[in-house]
Amino acid sequence: MTAGDQRHASAYARRFALAGGPGVVGECRDLTRQAVRDWFGPAGDAESGPLQDVLLLVSEVVTNAYKHGGAPYELRLDRDDGRLRVQVSDSSPVPPRPHGPHRANRTSGHGLYLLERLSAAWGCVPQGTGKAVWFEVDVARAGAAASDAAARPPRA
Repeated sequence: MTAGDQRHASAYARRFALAGGPGVVGECRDLTRQAVRDWFGPAGDAESGPLQDVLLLVSEVVTNAYKHGGAPYELRLDRDDGRLRVQVSDSSPVPPRPHGPHRANRTSGHGLYLLERLSAAWGCVPQGTGKAVWFEVDVARAGAAASDAAARPPRA
């Protein structure tokens, strides 16, 4: 997957065809990181909490599609004001579901828990013969709130 694989790009939307296989998770993180920087400027900085949340969730959703969904075939990124929507499509029609209650000491099974905790919203919709798992994160608003807090003088 490279910039040449990008099928659709506008000021506020990017779609990438995914080849799957080893390295797809890292490539999706890199594509997402660049889009967030392009769209959100300082709020999309690598040190910002919102960008770190986005990249973690991209890793989780793409990994789950790769392991359980018959391989991810498309990454879609959309910006709407200060919110980023990420959508990963795969060929399995089976929606994600937790495998029992979340247990922090397990080595896997944290993806849906992280989606619940870190995203503003998330879901799964049928797409063709498979599905698309999506999530949204407030990037600019969170970055702006942190900037505002840092700019305020300390209370006496």
